[in-house]
Amino acid sequence: MKVVIIGGVAGGATAAARLRRLDENAQIIVLERSGYVSYANCGLPYYIGGTIQNEKALTLQTPESFKRRFNVDVRVQNEVLAIRPEQKSVTVRRLSDGTTYEESYDKLILSPGAKPVRPNLPGINHERIFTLRSVEDTFRIHRFVEENAPKRAVVVGGGFIGLEMAENLTHLGLSVTVVERLNQVMSPIDYDMACGVHAYLKDKGVSLFLGSSVEGFEPADDGLRTILDKGRTLTSDMVILAIGVTPETHLAKEAGLRLGQRGSIAVNDRMETSIPDIYAVGDAVEVRHFVTGSETLIPLAGPANKQGRIAADNICGRDSRYKGSQGSSVLKLFDMTVAATGINEDAAKKAGIEYDKVITFTASHATYYPGASNMTVKTLFDPQSGKVLGAQIVGFEGVDKRIDVLATAIRAGMTVYDLEELELSYAPPYSSAKDPVNMAGFAAVNVLDGTVKQYHWHDVPALPKDGSVTLLDTRTDEEYARGHIDGTLHIPVDVLREHLSELDPSKPVYVNCQSGLRSYIACRILSGHGYDCYNLSGGWRFYDLVKQNGGFDTAPAHPCGLAIEK
Repeated sequence: MKVVIIGGVAGGATAAARLRRLDENAQIIVLERSGYVSYANCGLPYYIGGTIQNEKALTLQTPESFKRRFNVDVRVQNEVLAIRPEQKSVTVRRLSDGTTYEESYDKLILSPGAKPVRPNLPGINHERIFTLRSVEDTFRIHRFVEENAPKRAVVVGGGFIGLEMAENLTHLGLSVTVVERLNQVMSPIDYDMACGVHAYLKDKGVSLFLGSSVEGFEPADDGLRTILDKGRTLTSDMVILAIGVTPETHLAKEAGLRLGQRGSIAVNDRMETSIPDIYAVGDAVEVRHFVTGSETLIPLAGPANKQGRIAADNICGRDSRYKGSQGSSVLKLFDMTVAATGINEDAAKKAGIEYDKVITFTASHATYYPGASNMTVKTLFDPQSGKVLGAQIVGFEGVDKRIDVLATAIRAGMTVYDLEELELSYAPPYSSAKDPVNMAGFAAVNVLDGTVKQYHWHDVPALPKDGSVTLLDTRTDEEYARGHIDGTLHIPVDVLREHLSELDPSKPVYVNCQSGLRSYIACRILSGHGYDCYNLSGGWRFYDLVKQNGGFDTAPAHPCGLAIEK
């Protein structure tokens, strides 16, 4: 059996190694357009920023090492020009000399990946504008920084690559501005959760232009101008274009394979395309979303590796199935960690899925043990069954392990009732006896069983101002003095029982505290005395965070910041 694989990064390299482990006699050929195979593209920004200093660390395998260990014929700088399903062959060009040749196959695996979006804007091809996809791109940016010592950078796009590049360029001493068309960074998380990221980026000296579109670029005496909507211009020394990726599927299209969303390659759960003996894996394929059941694109390394393994299994006569992607992802941003799994509110609304949500604010480990930091956890669940639909966490220590527990819960079809019961490891340096995942379960079950009714930050503006409801703040005097919701009555929770006479039992009471815990206790007190009570999910802290750090423009805080013109 002869298997040809187009593309040698995550999905293609994994498929090649798995094929060899299953079939020692197969002839396996990997055709890779770039000069590198099986490289760590998720680590590329960290080489630019200096965290990874050895460029050889970026390549997990070389053609020579692949040959030695797996007896796989890896041909770098070999670009496939066409697929000919009728002849079961591909046309290949050697980039070293431009010559072409035909390569036959019994089975073909497509792993072309996705390419950075590069819109047709004025000045888009300027030499100071960079995208980041390959090792070659990384070296190009690294060389520019070393040779030109830039002071200012504009990053267009607030997703994973954009924010990782913003962090790494900041580490190099550049003043960085992120321009994002949406009103938030990091679209896998909801707007309200992203507001915490906005505040943190601002604190780190990164400027944000949210809800802003780039209309073009033009050279300037002192660098490169990025032209925004609303008549604004940013002048910088370099621009990183990170506005997303699109499946690189022109070969599949020309070969007549059935395509899916945004031109992706349509596959079944065995990773088979619409043409026999051709498989496809990785960022270029359409997958089923594990939670919604709808077809989607989720370009992540974990799913690509699993798909490569499944394609190899099926080529070798096994029956492996891909059960869908749920978009589990995590981002390091300076010292902050941002993570998500399953669906967010926007995705639930688009899919027509009914949901409820809780916001919990919990410490990463026992607070009496030094070094604990708080994390904000947002959990989405089915309001009828309690099934966990999605989760987002923004914080510092311990975020990654909590999101992995919640990702596992979603994959296992667990409910928030199950989250209450999870027995997770505990020692003071690592967690609390009631882990943040347990706490999310407790809060959600309290909502489901009617122990507490809640309202959210976005409900506050619509609360009646005519005196028909009572707004109650149960924080301390000091906390209340630092800021509060207009019109609130202030009674600290520890003296609430002595001041019940100040509340009208005929009026609903909307309670808040700093994080939602003390106000929950207040609601239980008030409910026990016959009051109709509602608790502010996430508390004043979350409400104020969203209010203060929503869509905004910030002037650079760095002393050598960008020139901003109206």
